[in-house]
Amino acid sequence: MSPASIFYDCDTGIDDSLALLYLLAQPELVIVGVASTAGNVPADVVTANNLAWLDFTGRDDIPVHPGAPGPLAVPLRTCEDTHGPLGVGYAELPSPTTLSSHVDAADAWLAAADAHPGELVGLVTGPMTSLAEAIRRDPALPTKLRRLVIMGGAFHVHGNTTPVGEWNVVVDPEAAAEVFDAFSADDAPNPYVCALDITETMMLTPDHLVRLAASAESTPLELPDVDDERGIRSVASNALVRYLVDALRFYFEFHSDMNEGYIAHVHDPFAAMVALDPSLVSTTPARVTVELIGTHTRGMTVADERGMTGEPNAAIVTSADSEALLDKLIDTLSSFARRVG
Repeated sequence: MSPASIFYDCDTGIDDSLALLYLLAQPELVIVGVASTAGNVPADVVTANNLAWLDFTGRDDIPVHPGAPGPLAVPLRTCEDTHGPLGVGYAELPSPTTLSSHVDAADAWLAAADAHPGELVGLVTGPMTSLAEAIRRDPALPTKLRRLVIMGGAFHVHGNTTPVGEWNVVVDPEAAAEVFDAFSADDAPNPYVCALDITETMMLTPDHLVRLAASAESTPLELPDVDDERGIRSVASNALVRYLVDALRFYFEFHSDMNEGYIAHVHDPFAAMVALDPSLVSTTPARVTVELIGTHTRGMTVADERGMTGEPNAAIVTSADSEALLDKLIDTLSSFARRVG
């Protein structure tokens, strides 16, 4: 069910890192490019992280495209408290030896769509700034994609950034609004929207890391614990396992501090799985709009599931077997860890 080609737009980010590694682990998948959009951390840090992951995994053939330094209409806000000062928790990735592309993220979106007309899958797990800029440059872009998968929004649950707003949308609500409006065109595919309603069911735990390390034949088997001293570093023999334990330990600590438990919501790998195989999930058609004015509701995503405001422009993911998807994620990453060391 995997697409032949995908363009990945992210703000890497711990869970973006997991999503990127999941994509890299697919042997038949062509990753046309990676766009580095500012969000979790500034765009230059996102770019460095993407380059580092690609270098480490031996995929420096994949171009990394720098995105805009900030949102369309408001100052950039970042969340190093969630993802660490460099976006990957406690992990210290090797310095990349390659450079980013001279083509910016928006033009890269357009070039990828033109090179793979009707076949390209777009995946966005950060703010939609780069995609919105691409649509401004070519309003026909939505009609050229096979499908678009978005991690963003919150419909029938609380927000994680404001009481009603999800991070990726709140960072650049104007961009999100423009993207959903553009995909309202009759001949554009309805984007799959993986909102907090479903992505927060993807709760990765320390036990998952133990399983990953064991399957990757990495030693020792490390079980991060809420009572551990903050910032303990992994000594895993497998480098990828070591990076993941260090990154996710930070993420566990953040969620624990938010009284959510010593777990990690891995939003972005969920969206990556949907991008490769939408049959894994069930969806509800809706017309999605983004609130841009409200004093307390700016950045809120509103889903009209009854057709009161127009035809659907999105397919909201409403259900999935999250435990099975977590198993799939761990199995895939452990197998990949054995390959890359």
